[in-house]
Amino acid sequence: MQVGLTATPRSFEGGSKEERREDEEITANNLEYFGEPVYEYDMAQGIEDGYIAACEIIRRDIDIDSRGVTRGDIERLGAIDATTGQPIPVTDTQAYYGPTSFEDIVQLPDRVKMMCRDLFDMLLQTGDPLQKTIIFCTRDTHADAVAAEMNNLYADWCAKNGEQRLEPYAFKCTAAVGGSQYIADLRGLMRSHFIATTVDLITTGVDVPCVRNVVFFKYVRSPIAFHQMMGRGTRLHPPTNKLMFRVYDYTNASRLLGMGFVTRPTPTREPREPEAEEKEKVIRVEGFDVHINPAGAYIVTQKEGRLSMVTVEEYREMLATRLAEEVKTLDDFRSIWIEPAERKGLIDKLPDDGRGVRLLREILNWREYDLYDVLCHIGYGTAPKTRKERVEALQYKHADWFKGLPPKTGNTLLALARQFAKGGTEELENPYVLSAPEVKRAGGLEALKVLGEPKDIIRETKKRLFAV
Repeated sequence: MQVGLTATPRSFEGGSKEERREDEEITANNLEYFGEPVYEYDMAQGIEDGYIAACEIIRRDIDIDSRGVTRGDIERLGAIDATTGQPIPVTDTQAYYGPTSFEDIVQLPDRVKMMCRDLFDMLLQTGDPLQKTIIFCTRDTHADAVAAEMNNLYADWCAKNGEQRLEPYAFKCTAAVGGSQYIADLRGLMRSHFIATTVDLITTGVDVPCVRNVVFFKYVRSPIAFHQMMGRGTRLHPPTNKLMFRVYDYTNASRLLGMGFVTRPTPTREPREPEAEEKEKVIRVEGFDVHINPAGAYIVTQKEGRLSMVTVEEYREMLATRLAEEVKTLDDFRSIWIEPAERKGLIDKLPDDGRGVRLLREILNWREYDLYDVLCHIGYGTAPKTRKERVEALQYKHADWFKGLPPKTGNTLLALARQFAKGGTEELENPYVLSAPEVKRAGGLEALKVLGEPKDIIRETKKRLFAV
């Protein structure tokens, strides 16, 4: 058993001067309170050891972020004071606003609308809109706008698909509205409170294991802050079979991933002089045609001893290499696979303790394939069969073998094979599988006992199932 007393990293190497300044302050507070660490354990090691959910990072490019907003844009479209609604003269605006200003001093409703629509579409592509999700926003007004837009998209989807709306769907969870009271709802309620829009409230110290998506709509400078935000999704959640999560990165926050931990002398904390600066007006500009494009999908893993992002193709190559090192031939792999203890030992030796191959199956949209076929295809180049196809092949290719068995025994084994079609190898070996209604109707345990030890005839069926 491992007990962690703090999850706050000490410091990271790399980054700009501005990024390092923010991290130095975090590090100073951390060291001042806790002192020097007695042990350091980073996220890469946590993934390798199986304590952390596998992670896919999906990056997106927003065209307006690449080019920024110019005074010419404002002159063409007009700008209003976001607080009063009054027009603002072009001469009172800056010559250029970069993306880190967006939703902070420049509100862009068209950008918010398109980002939310793109995210909602990806939720649909990866399951449904009811996935527990945290969206990190720039400020409270941004969190309001994102929650409203996500609610509109959900309402439209429910109307088009005849689904009953589950309310509240998206909600703001920030300190300004006492958002900590909603964290328990995000964590515990499975029929409401699906999308939390926040600024900093859920950055640290919040345990929501059921979160499946972490979304960056805000620009992040601090590597430590990024890892803390990303960490909201890293918890495993067995009750909902959560072994993976996704990061949707719209602001290139994931560039901060994997900066190596370093030990530095305790920073000196110098008092800052009070800064008397005039607060800049927040302006609102509408009328932009915003486009969002894919910028790559990546798997988070340990590479060369540090946390890294690798492409899906790179990860496939890593799996294939490790598999070839452990098991030389397809026949040897099949022999190992039908023995639960040997199979577990092999999976534990694969990158990320086998959670990576499950994530890869999800990314490739191979949900209908057993892990056996996924690994056979990656490691040995075989044509994969879906679980249903494998059961059908067992039934007709081994028809003579089934005919040679007592009728009830053959029917029971086919009923067990159909459980494999539903849930894969693990379902076939579930200790309660013989209690499944379909299996009991076919003859159940008693029908297998007529041939001796049930485990022996089940093993023979598995051998034939994976040989077809």
